[in-house]
Amino acid sequence: MMRTRQPTTTLEDQRIPVRVKLAAAWTSFMFLYAYVDVLAFFKPGVIDDILVGVVWEFDISQTLLTVFLALMAIPILMVVLSMTLPARANRITNLIVASLQVPFAAFNAVGESWTYFYGLGVALEVIVLALILRYAWTWPRTAPSATMATMATSPDRETVRAQQQA
Repeated sequence: MMRTRQPTTTLEDQRIPVRVKLAAAWTSFMFLYAYVDVLAFFKPGVIDDILVGVVWEFDISQTLLTVFLALMAIPILMVVLSMTLPARANRITNLIVASLQVPFAAFNAVGESWTYFYGLGVALEVIVLALILRYAWTWPRTAPSATMATMATSPDRETVRAQQQA
């Protein structure tokens, strides 16, 4: 029995809006950001330090935890802002916030003895931040003159109706 070759199909590759790319990238960044902290609990001595009230070199206090929460809230809020801000404000906000997050991400590895673990975490975070910067920087633009020209040359509804009725 001979087989006939079926025509090959290609997968549909729809264009992903910039807002969705940015929100997805910030979500990915948040997972990396949180999981580096969560997995660090497995580093010997970390939980012992926490139990005696110390994180890194800092005494655990309400102020410290409030600062940590505020720092975590930035990328969390960027997921929402990336989907809701108007395009121009969205682009500017993403460029500024992602730029400020790059040195902050690198700071997390300073002085750490587990260079592979923290180095990989920082590298992955910086890659995602670079994607955010690229998506925001290359945000597609529309030519206002083309939109205005179309409006100027297109007859309004009343003119079209009048011509159809004549």
